[in-house]
Amino acid sequence: MPRPRGSSPFRLPRWNEHDARRVLEALERSGQPVSAFAAEHGLDPQRVYLWRRRLGASAERTTFREVVVRADGSDRFEIVLTSGMTVRVPASFDDDSLERLLGVLSRAGAC
Repeated sequence: MPRPRGSSPFRLPRWNEHDARRVLEALERSGQPVSAFAAEHGLDPQRVYLWRRRLGASAERTTFREVVVRADGSDRFEIVLTSGMTVRVPASFDDDSLERLLGVLSRAGAC
């Protein structure tokens, strides 16, 4: 049965391929991680992941951000996240701890 014209795939109990493509295009335009996009639109994130895999869309869109390195005389560095939050890390912070911190932030969708 065809969908009513202009119906939103966000509110449908089932998606066909066309619906899924519309949602995935909206996700890509938003620039948000799947979890944030799904929460904002009342979707199950697993549904979005399933259709993305099914349609062969890329796992994660890679984006590049400008990084500016400035010497300010301090013994720390700052990481400005895409959310706008700034993480200040002392230079003595060991590599393993920094890697774990970035992993947590990445999984939380903060970077």
